[in-house]
Amino acid sequence: MKHALSVTRDQDFAAWYQAVIAEADLAEESGVRGCMVIRPWGYGIWERMQRLLDDAIKATGHENCYFPLFIPLSYFAKEAEHVEGFAKEMAVVTHHRLIADGKGGLVPDPDAKLEEPLVVRPTSETVIGAAFARWVQSWRDLPVLINQWANVVRWEMRTRMFLRTSEFLWQEGHTAHATAAEAREETLQMLEVYRRFAEDCVAMPVVAGEKPENERFPGAVETWSIEAMMGDGKALQAGTSHYLGTNFSAAQGIRFQSAEGQIELAQTTSWGMSTRMIGGMIMVHGDDDGLRVPPRVAPWQVVIVPLLRDGPEDEAIISYCKMLRNDLARQSACGEPVRALLDLKPVKATNKRWAWVKKGAPVVVEVGGRDIAAGAVTWLRRDRLYTDAGKLASSAQERGEFVSGVADLLADVQTALHGEARAKLDAGIRRDVTDMAGLEAHFAEGERFPGWVELPWAKPTGAALDSVVERLKALKLTIRNTPMGAEPVAGACFFTGEPAVERILVARAY
Repeated sequence: MKHALSVTRDQDFAAWYQAVIAEADLAEESGVRGCMVIRPWGYGIWERMQRLLDDAIKATGHENCYFPLFIPLSYFAKEAEHVEGFAKEMAVVTHHRLIADGKGGLVPDPDAKLEEPLVVRPTSETVIGAAFARWVQSWRDLPVLINQWANVVRWEMRTRMFLRTSEFLWQEGHTAHATAAEAREETLQMLEVYRRFAEDCVAMPVVAGEKPENERFPGAVETWSIEAMMGDGKALQAGTSHYLGTNFSAAQGIRFQSAEGQIELAQTTSWGMSTRMIGGMIMVHGDDDGLRVPPRVAPWQVVIVPLLRDGPEDEAIISYCKMLRNDLARQSACGEPVRALLDLKPVKATNKRWAWVKKGAPVVVEVGGRDIAAGAVTWLRRDRLYTDAGKLASSAQERGEFVSGVADLLADVQTALHGEARAKLDAGIRRDVTDMAGLEAHFAEGERFPGWVELPWAKPTGAALDSVVERLKALKLTIRNTPMGAEPVAGACFFTGEPAVERILVARAY
C-alpha cells in the first residue's frame, strides 16, 4: 500500500519521525543548533496542551507567575548537587555589549564584562527559592503554590526536535509547605494531574511511578515520573514531579516561624511538563501517513475541503461549506465548541486533503456538487483512514446527521486512539525474563519493538546501585520507574539476589 510519507516506521523509525515533523508542518530547524521554529500547526497543538494543562493546574489551587530568564550564577553555587547536575548544560551570559572587531564583525566588548555571570534559565528552583525566602516568614504564609509557563535552555550535545532540544517550552510548578507530609501529597497530586492530562487529553497511556535514586532530579529527595511507550518500544519520560525536602530551602534560606513559635525550614516541591509531549504524541499516535492528533488537543477538529472546479458551482459549494462550518461550531464536543476550519486555500482539493491527513486533523470533510445535491457530506476519520481492502474509508452522510453526530464521532476518535495505544503498552511489557542472558537477548540489536521489561527489585543504593546502572548501560538500558499499583512482589531481586521489595521497568529510552 502506498502511503503519504516517503519513509515508513518499519523502514527507519528515526527518519520517519523527522518526516512527520516536516510533512505535518510542525517545526523546522532555526539555524541555531538544537533550537527549532515551531510552525502554526505545531504551536497550535502546544497551545491546546497548554490551555488544558493550565486549567488542570489552576483547579488544584496554583497561581501563574513569571520569573526572569537570567539567573545569577551565585544562586546555583548555593546548591552543590543541583549545580553539578546542570553544569554541563548551562548557557552563560558574560558580557552586555558588542563592539566592531575592525574586520567587519562583532565581538564582546572587554569593558562590558558582567560583574557576575548570568545563567540562561535551565530550571528555576534557585531563583524561585530566593523569592520564597522573601515571601515566607510565618506558617500563615504557607503553602505557596505557583506555576510559570516559560522557555528554558539546556545545551544538549545530541538534539532531536521536540524530544531533546537546547531550548524548549514548558511549565514549571514550585511550591513550599509547612510539613513533609503536605509536600509529598503535593508531589503525588501533581503527578496525578500529569497522568490524567496524558491519558485523557493526549490519549497517551502512561505508567506513573517513582524514579530510582540515580535518576532523581539534582537535589531532590524523591522524583516521580510518567513514562510512555513510543511506537518503536522505547520509553519517553513525559512529565516529572519532585519532592525536594528541605535541600533547596536550606540553601536558599526559606525559613518560617511555626504555629508553636519554632523556626523551621520549608518543605518544597517542583514539577514540569514540556513540548516533549508533542514528540511523544507523534511517536505514540503517528502512522505511515503522518500524524494523528487526538481531538482534545487538535487545533482544528474538523477540516472542510470544498471540491472546487473553477466553475459556476463553486460559489454554491463555498456557501454550503460555510453553513456547515457554522453548524459545526454550534455543536459541543469534548466539553468545548467544535473547532471547524474551512480550507479555502487556492490548492487542488486532493492535495489539501492529503496535507490535512499528514497533519493529523481528526476528521476531514470533502464537499462537492454531488454532496450539495444530496444534502450530504463525505468525510474521513484520520484514525481509521483505510478499509480492510486498502482503500480510503470515506463515508457519505446526510448533512444534519453528520452535524448532530460530530460530538460522538470526535469522542470515539479520542477513545479509539487511547485504546489502540493502551493495548500496545500492555502488550509491550514482559514480565517473564529471569536472567541477564534473557534480558540481553530480549533487547538484542535489530529488534524493532523490544518494549519494556518489568523486574523484581531490592531497591539497592550506593555502590550496589552503581553496579546495576553500569550493567544496564552496557545494554543501552535504563531503569524507568517503579510502577504505582503494581502487583505485590516476591522472591529475589533480578540484579542483586537480595529480597525484592518492588518492581521496576527497564527499557531503552529517549
